[in-house]
Formats: sequence, C-alpha cells, structure tokens
Amino acid sequence: MESVPLATAAPEEVLESDEVAERDRPWVTIVWNDPVNLMSYVTYVFQKLFGFSREKAKALMLDVHRKGRATVSSGTREEMERDATRLHAYGLWATIAQD
Repeated sequence: MESVPLATAAPEEVLESDEVAERDRPWVTIVWNDPVNLMSYVTYVFQKLFGFSREKAKALMLDVHRKGRATVSSGTREEMERDATRLHAYGLWATIAQD
C-alpha cells in the first residue's frame, strides 16, 4: 500500500481563512444601563426604533435595567453603527461590538 501525504494548508491560507471568518461574524448593538432614562422611555424607544412589540421591548429594557445591558440588534457593522447613532439621538447609551 502506498502512503498518500495529507494535504496541509500553508500558513498564509489559514490566515486568509481566519480573516474571512472574522469578517463574517455579525456585529451587535448593545444598550447599556444609565441613571437618567426612565424604564418606560427606554421601552418606548425600543418599540419606535426597532418595531418591537411592547412585550419584547419591555423584556429588553428589563435586561438593561437588571443585567446592565441588552443586545438590541445584529447585522453588518454599518447597520449597527446606524442603530447606535439612532439610539444616541434618543439619549440612550449604546455601543457596537463584533459578536
């Protein structure tokens, strides 16, 4: 029996594959708790900006209140930057991160 060498990727190919995987990871918008905004206002903003039902908006608001943060949207970096900017316009503290 002949032994067949196993195919191995060159280090450059592995890096390229890792870079592609990194770019494909979604981004998220995170809303953080603050001492300023009322819970009812945060619920309202989530409903208005994202079209969430009252129940979902309230659940996310409670995550922000109790856990200190909630992820409210995911998608491309550009979409998340837009969402964070919109939240800032309503006075909420929001950041983006790669998931």
